[in-house]
Amino acid sequence: QVQLVESGGGLVQAGDSLRLSCAASGRTFSTYGMGWFRQAPGKEREFVAAISNSGAYTYYADSVKGRFTISRDNAKNTVDLQMNSLKPEDTAVYYCAARSPGWGSRESREYHYWGQGTQVTVSS
Repeated sequence: QVQLVESGGGLVQAGDSLRLSCAASGRTFSTYGMGWFRQAPGKEREFVAAISNSGAYTYYADSVKGRFTISRDNAKNTVDLQMNSLKPEDTAVYYCAARSPGWGSRESREYHYWGQGTQVTVSS
């Protein structure tokens, strides 16, 4: 069982940066692949970024590639999402998710555990 708690959301202006963090409980964090997803009002949840259990492999949605960076610290049981050059279309609730086996995935249905989400609002 893994419990996930996101933090770091907020209201920023277009072009600003924000860093989201996800803290995971449990002693097996290093065995899980981790992902970030987001859901804007009236839209389906969409993939943002994922990272393998070791951190060796990362995956990004085309819409965020070059602007967002996912990273993890297995010693601290955390996975972060650094978001730069934010755009109004990045406005959404951002969710952290965990899956096993530990490779990353773009498919939300492959993730077993989810956090409650953190709101990111980007004003123009």
